[in-house]
Amino acid sequence: MGEGQRRRHIGTAERRARLALRHRLAPAARAATPEEVAEALVALHGTDPATVYLAVGTRLADATKTVPALERALYEDRTLVRMHGMRHTVFVFPTELAAVVHASTALDIAAKARAALVKDMATGSAGRLTEAWLTEVEAAALTALARRGQATVNELVLDEPRLREHFTHGAGKKYENEHTVSSRLMRVLGVEGRVVRGRPLGSWTSGQFRWAVAPPHPELPAREAQLDLLHRWLTACGPATEADLKWWTGWKVTDVRRALASIGAVEVSLEGGATAYVTPEDVELPPPEGESEPWAALLPGLDPTAMGWQDRDWYLAPESRPALFDGSGNIGPTVWWNGRVVGAWAQRPDGEVAWRLLETVDREARTAIETEAARLRTWLGEARVTPRFRTPLERELATP
Repeated sequence: MGEGQRRRHIGTAERRARLALRHRLAPAARAATPEEVAEALVALHGTDPATVYLAVGTRLADATKTVPALERALYEDRTLVRMHGMRHTVFVFPTELAAVVHASTALDIAAKARAALVKDMATGSAGRLTEAWLTEVEAAALTALARRGQATVNELVLDEPRLREHFTHGAGKKYENEHTVSSRLMRVLGVEGRVVRGRPLGSWTSGQFRWAVAPPHPELPAREAQLDLLHRWLTACGPATEADLKWWTGWKVTDVRRALASIGAVEVSLEGGATAYVTPEDVELPPPEGESEPWAALLPGLDPTAMGWQDRDWYLAPESRPALFDGSGNIGPTVWWNGRVVGAWAQRPDGEVAWRLLETVDREARTAIETEAARLRTWLGEARVTPRFRTPLERELATP
């Protein structure tokens, strides 16, 4: 920025208007396919399997197609892939992004995860389970997995019984417990990009997955991949602060700063005076004129919009947080009106979608929220969804 040039200012109203369109939440911005949703958001949180479906469903023009369309994309066409990514978290990505995530983020996490496993095994088994032993076991497990096509851990244990071995983690500490080689090894192989999650056992809400050998992808230079990932995310979520970027990627601050400089990210100011960044292509876009289209949304726990930024005050009132988050910082199901969180929702055992406001809204907002609750109830049908990470208000609303 040259001397005397003023930074572009992006106020909260504009940030919310951008979110409505870029995150496919306004009715006119809804997508036709799950692939379009994933591309718009870059990554769909997949730690809770139901989150992927609920996050896509609320953003599809025809939500009734959510389950068959996602199953096609994940398990038949393979246009979407469920894999470990940023912050050792499971996400669903567009398949063409797998190599970018692997090189930019997962490799560093994988090296630390493997080293921790080798150390924990040796310590927790009195030296009985060695790195050489692990190499033999994982090779046999991958061979069995390739032969089967897809398999659960229990099925792989039949082919390689050594996967059943246990070791003590944190001996003598408050968190001491027994780990199995199978559970830890499959997580490491997942972060290394050697295996991916396959079809679940049971319905789309099930958290029990089969594993499959990961499809091949090109090996990219780490820095090149970081630039690609950051540019995509900043396009979807900018403006974002340096702290937002560091939190979302899980990178070191030096990597964030280097990537920002390399893509030519432009500084902008936010309300309150904070400095944030947008892509060079984004800075010249004029602010949306007038009021954006009113919209309501019922987003699931861990939705990528609700979890998109470290600083959430521009869309979530601080006093609402205790009701909406669990003790580990996971956000539960939220009710949105025009770019801000105004309440929470839950599904009850009889299928009813119950919701409660934490802020005062007008009649138009209530009507729109009721419409979205009915839309969600319709496409869920007989499915029952309980978040993996439960929050105080969600638990209360789920009780008849």
